[in-house]
Amino acid sequence: MNAHAAVAAAPRPVPAHVPPELVFDFDIYADARIGEDVQGTYAAALTDAPPVFWTTLNGGHWIVKAFDAITAVVTDPEHFSVREMQIPRVANPPFFIPLSLDPPENLPYRRAMMPMFGPVAIKAIEPQIRDWAQKLVDQVAASGRCDFQGDVSKVFPVSVFMELMGMDLARLREFRELAEAFFDNQNNAEEMGRLSGLILGEMKALIEEKRANPDDKLMSHFITVDIGGRTMNEDEILAMSFVLFLGGMDTVTNVTGFAYQQLAQMPELQARLAADPSLIPAFADEAIRLYGVVNTPRLVVQEQTIGAATFKPGEMVLCVLCLGSRDPAKFDAPNAFDIDRKRTAHLTFSSGPHLCIGHVLGRAELRILTEEWVKRIPSFKPVAGEKHAVRTGTVMALENLPLEWTPVERTGA
Repeated sequence: MNAHAAVAAAPRPVPAHVPPELVFDFDIYADARIGEDVQGTYAAALTDAPPVFWTTLNGGHWIVKAFDAITAVVTDPEHFSVREMQIPRVANPPFFIPLSLDPPENLPYRRAMMPMFGPVAIKAIEPQIRDWAQKLVDQVAASGRCDFQGDVSKVFPVSVFMELMGMDLARLREFRELAEAFFDNQNNAEEMGRLSGLILGEMKALIEEKRANPDDKLMSHFITVDIGGRTMNEDEILAMSFVLFLGGMDTVTNVTGFAYQQLAQMPELQARLAADPSLIPAFADEAIRLYGVVNTPRLVVQEQTIGAATFKPGEMVLCVLCLGSRDPAKFDAPNAFDIDRKRTAHLTFSSGPHLCIGHVLGRAELRILTEEWVKRIPSFKPVAGEKHAVRTGTVMALENLPLEWTPVERTGA
């Protein structure tokens, strides 16, 4: 039995301040109710759970699933801190910049990042993003079959990220596997520590390379950018690069995979997108709403009450962002994939002082990939009988997605 299984199999006593009606056991790492449609089965499994509830598993912690309650937590750093984000708590939690800093400490670092991730910057690199998308789609289109995750989704956003950072694209598979191993061991503190050391070593080597040979890429920007009248030291650059490495290698990959798992089951929607590409931005928005992959933890640092729940200092809280974006109190037919629904705020990228810095890039990548995909592969379906492996936890993943289609001749660029 591994460390996680031992913890999960030994439920902790319910704290005295938690009323019985708020107890609902759920294992965020290995709940048997979660299937290939991770977000949909998550919603189904927790349908009868209160908006905020306590689970005795994984050390005992709060889970928040309702839109308004999640918003209350993630916009209240005075009571809910990001300085620890491991469930169960560990002795030496990883430290990320700006992710592990509460405001106002995180603000100078976010300002340093924004010029490279804002709408103007992402618009400027759209031609490169489209070029990567075209190349990857061209590589699989004629074959009539692919593992969408292995051949496209685990390569495309990672290629874009590595290009932005100025990393060696020849090592793409190696870096992708390193990020996957990190998330596969998110409840194994010892192995996460070892993998963190490997990632930091790679980032340190990249810093040294860019100090010697500066360019216009993201790492060179971090080395020279002004934050309050000074440049960042190496530890700060490493901590910032670490979180970008993990986000760039994993998050968009999995949102895209879950989106295409759904799209593959909707031939009518495929036909609409192929016939009218102007609908693709709405497809991307709806896919992002439904298929968030990040569940964001917080550490309670001051007592606070939300609804019937009283949070005590030292307790951990997990905000299930994808369920906030499926809250029936906020969305009509919340679990339906409907590109015609009126666009409204969701929580896939969180909210408040830790709104995902890469949300503009993530939307652009999904939109552009889909624009290029439907040009070459306007109709496709899942390979019958193939199982799709998934990962749950604080960052959820779709590991494989076998698709097939009838190849069509290319009619134009």
